[in-house]
Amino acid sequence: MASIKVFGHATTTSTRRVLLTLHEKNLDYELVNVELKDGEHKKEPFLSRNPFGQVPAFEDGDLKLFESRAITQYIAHRYEDQGTNLLPADSKNIAHYATMSIGMEVEAHQFDPAASKLAWEQLFKHIYGLTTDQAVVAEEEAKLAKVLDVYEARLKEFKYLAGETFTLTDLHHIPVIQYLLGTPTKKLFTERPRVNEWVAEITKRPASQKILQ
Repeated sequence: MASIKVFGHATTTSTRRVLLTLHEKNLDYELVNVELKDGEHKKEPFLSRNPFGQVPAFEDGDLKLFESRAITQYIAHRYEDQGTNLLPADSKNIAHYATMSIGMEVEAHQFDPAASKLAWEQLFKHIYGLTTDQAVVAEEEAKLAKVLDVYEARLKEFKYLAGETFTLTDLHHIPVIQYLLGTPTKKLFTERPRVNEWVAEITKRPASQKILQ
């Protein structure tokens, strides 16, 4: 039995963020399904793993964590020498690490709020029999476009957002991008040449393909 357990739901971008990291590291794990439609994340035993009632939660032996981006950083450091290196090439270089950290903060606070709302409006609402609010879509696309303009400029200088190698900064974007590529919002990526190349590069990775499966 795998010592690593992920308590979450495979359709959520937060859970997928952790699973992607585990696949990149070639680590065995057990995914323990938390049924969101039944509210399992809002009651015990899940609340003992994350008192805020959000997936995923994570266990590696006796260590218990929650918050997907904290979990991915733990995995990247704990298993640095296994699978894909998801840290800067010189992980001891503080400046390089700070650059990656900036990228992760931008993803969490600038990119993801708009991207996740767009995925909700255009994909997940349909699953629940709800109607897309096109006004919200237009508003959030305008926000996302501004972020992608910054990315386009950055990617004219570097292959990836934190430099010349694939890192957690890039990985954190993948789950919601995979969803948005199936919506009209795809145009925001394809109309920016460097962003389009970057998206193609990160979503064709073997780990990304496994998550889609």
